[in-house]
Amino acid sequence: MKTIALIGNPNVGKSVLFYRLTGSYATVSNYPGTTVEISRGRANILGKLYTVYDTPGMYSFSPFTEEEKVTRRLLMEQSPDLVIHVADAKNLPRMLPLTIELINAGFAVILVLNMIDEAEKAGVYIRKNELARRLKIPVLEAAFLRGRGILQLKKAIAKLSSGLVMQKAQPAKEHYLVSKAARCLQGSYPFSKEMMARLCLEEDPEAVKLAKQQETREALDCLAAYVRAAGELPDWEMPLMRYRQAESILAGLYLVRGKKKKDGLLEKATLDPLGGLLITALVIYFGLYLFVGRFGAGVLVALLEEKILGGIVIPAVTGWLEKVLPAGALLDILTGEFGIVTMALRYILGIILPVTGTFFLVFALLEDSGYLPRLAFFADSLMRRIGLNGRAVIPLALGFGCGTMGVLVTRTLESRRERLLASFLLAAAIPCSAQLGLIMALLAGEPIYLLFWALVVAVVFFLAGKLLDCLLPGSRTPYFMELPPLRLPGLYALLKKTFARMYWYLKEVMPVFTLIAVLLWLLQQAKLLQVLIFFLQKAAASLGLPPETAGVFLYGFFRRDYGAAGLWELHRTGAVSGSRLLVASVVLTLFLPCSAQLAVMVRERGIIAALTIAACTALIAYTAGFLLNLLLRLPVF
Repeated sequence: MKTIALIGNPNVGKSVLFYRLTGSYATVSNYPGTTVEISRGRANILGKLYTVYDTPGMYSFSPFTEEEKVTRRLLMEQSPDLVIHVADAKNLPRMLPLTIELINAGFAVILVLNMIDEAEKAGVYIRKNELARRLKIPVLEAAFLRGRGILQLKKAIAKLSSGLVMQKAQPAKEHYLVSKAARCLQGSYPFSKEMMARLCLEEDPEAVKLAKQQETREALDCLAAYVRAAGELPDWEMPLMRYRQAESILAGLYLVRGKKKKDGLLEKATLDPLGGLLITALVIYFGLYLFVGRFGAGVLVALLEEKILGGIVIPAVTGWLEKVLPAGALLDILTGEFGIVTMALRYILGIILPVTGTFFLVFALLEDSGYLPRLAFFADSLMRRIGLNGRAVIPLALGFGCGTMGVLVTRTLESRRERLLASFLLAAAIPCSAQLGLIMALLAGEPIYLLFWALVVAVVFFLAGKLLDCLLPGSRTPYFMELPPLRLPGLYALLKKTFARMYWYLKEVMPVFTLIAVLLWLLQQAKLLQVLIFFLQKAAASLGLPPETAGVFLYGFFRRDYGAAGLWELHRTGAVSGSRLLVASVVLTLFLPCSAQLAVMVRERGIIAALTIAACTALIAYTAGFLLNLLLRLPVF
């Protein structure tokens, strides 16, 4: 089966094209040895099957970010039969150098000028037929969100791959040092010798390692001489040559008629400090709090978990199992208090399914609208203070919808250090929407307590971030990101992307929740849960809280809103009120991440890191509650 790789800068429409080609035949997984996601799907294009890869954004074959490194590694290791370079038509001069690199690397390339509708509105006109003649590759116009250009692209793919070998264009002229260094290379490489020589001249670690494996000592000595010569060149000389080549190719073909369209009011507001803060607050409130938190984690969870699963499906299944299985350990593992059917499947289908569904829909909307890069740009200055960059605001903001989702989205961060730091902050000081709503309702009657609660959580967030920034080795990675225009996403692409991600995520968490259910059953059989309750009661007493709050904290570990709901019930009965309610709310907010979030942290960060984070958050929660209890006992309060 022939393979196709979708390559291009971030936010140019690769993912939309991927789901247009593959439909629901898609899987998402980490690229081996990384936490960067690669989507792979199967596409039926005019009667022939192809494997299609959707890759992270790439600006050049000389990578700066982890995403670029993964994309280039995929090109090296998978050697796709065809590369579709998806470019933003209105920004073609900046994107054509990557087209030249792909051709020079030896790939069969189709250049797709996506978002041509936006380019036309901006007064951009591209003579695509002449551009195709100069590049000697197919050049197509498209607007994937509207379905425009899909059929033409499929026909071009079928035509180009009709032979046993894809047709390849003549590469552009390289820098003279690259051409000379290429003559030194005699080995077999995934890229052309010219591209490998250029990467070696740039002292790219992966290219140098590959050359050392392939070449003789004489060839390496020859190459080393040109590497020294390249070191005397200005850093900008070879990249500038590619941009000049692009300018030469586009001369007379890329025309801008009329004045350049200015950013709209909404686009300007997303980058303005006050406007950006207001829009971010609206996105968090309406998108995450109301839609994901209230509707997804509230209405849909109540419908699926309580009425459909809890009221109909699970009683029927457990009743059937009790009839066909003898009483014993197996039946208890399946239908007991922490059973696979009664807890694991109930959590997965009744809680995870509606929350992930609504979350992924909102995330796809923010992603395809072009808002996420603007949110990251706006928040960069704030994130710098805790050792992160602007990208980190995306998983941290999403944590207010669901902490499990926030940990999952830390995959977009560039370094292991930043992913670990963001995961810790999500576990320690960011309440999910369901918990946030209940606690705000609990403290709404005492505005001063609500202010205290918000202040304590914010202080913990920034102190934990600053401390980890000092303790963790490494430094904040440099930040740069493409700022696309805001656009209205297509419903078809949103739904396809949402359902594909839901399927993948549920497939990932099912074995994890099954394992948790079995582990909790074992703890229950060993009487260790009762021991845990005992110690939690002792800890609660030292915080001035009644013994009943021990159960609240334990339930909060299984599910955040369960704990908050338990605290609500204690408040309703008068068991917890006043300053004790504030202390309990703070401790519950800062307490252990819920079981789903912890399970995902184990998968993403490893079991040692996840358990360390859990232990630290428990210590932080206890310390904050203890100090707050002492403070509230002062006469001034």
